[in-house]
Amino acid sequence: MRYALLLSFCLLGILNAQAEEGSVRKRVAGSFAETRDAVVMAIENRGLVINYVSHIADMLARTGADLGAKKQVFEQAEIIEFCSAKLSRQMMENDPHNIVFCPFAISVYTLPGQPGTWLAYRQPLGSAKAIVEPLLQAIIAEGSE
Repeated sequence: MRYALLLSFCLLGILNAQAEEGSVRKRVAGSFAETRDAVVMAIENRGLVINYVSHIADMLARTGADLGAKKQVFEQAEIIEFCSAKLSRQMMENDPHNIVFCPFAISVYTLPGQPGTWLAYRQPLGSAKAIVEPLLQAIIAEGSE
């Protein structure tokens, strides 16, 4: 019993990444800017091109008043979209319905009143999982160093 409890605490410390249906997320200690820049470098260091950066926190802040919203959802939040022609082709040749996982996207965000920065991505399913998830995991790992 004592070993099981000790193992549980060790696993909680080691497995900082959390998987929920449809997404994987990890909280890191770095600032938003440091973490975002590290993720961008991790993507570009692999020879991949960033297609678009969606400024989610800015959009919510800008449109919130028009919707009557009072709650601040994020302090800062961006979604970085990128592509790998090789992995995308492989994934879609395997199953054309894997198109829904393209482009790849990693979210970087902070929550009001909470420490740390979150990294998250859509969890690929089926045949896309084995093809794309190792890349996403590696980028998250490098971006959280």
